[in-house]
Amino acid sequence: MRLILNVIWLVLCGLWMALGYVVAGIICCILIVTIPFGLASFRIAAYALWPFGRTVVDRRDAGAASTIGNVIWFIFAGIWLAIGHVLTGVALCVTIIGIPLGVANFKMIPVSLMPLGKEIVELP
Repeated sequence: MRLILNVIWLVLCGLWMALGYVVAGIICCILIVTIPFGLASFRIAAYALWPFGRTVVDRRDAGAASTIGNVIWFIFAGIWLAIGHVLTGVALCVTIIGIPLGVANFKMIPVSLMPLGKEIVELP
């Protein structure tokens, strides 16, 4: 079931959502100071391509620096990526077959707003 949902996800919204994260990551990696944001963006891009069967968990070793970084990320990139998830999720929920994909889009909003201090892990 995960494979079927991931393939449908990839075709309907995963490719362009991952492209948004890749563009944000490239922009962040151009500046030396924002490379950690770029790496987090690339990590989420991989998750946005193939989300079913994986989940996002908080890292225990994340500290104040990741909180400050998340605030900066939220202002410059996170809000725009979250808006993309909301618009895509609403569009997918209009169709019956797209409802699980829309819900998955809504579940990706927290990590798109605050990616630092998070880790993407495989589900058993």
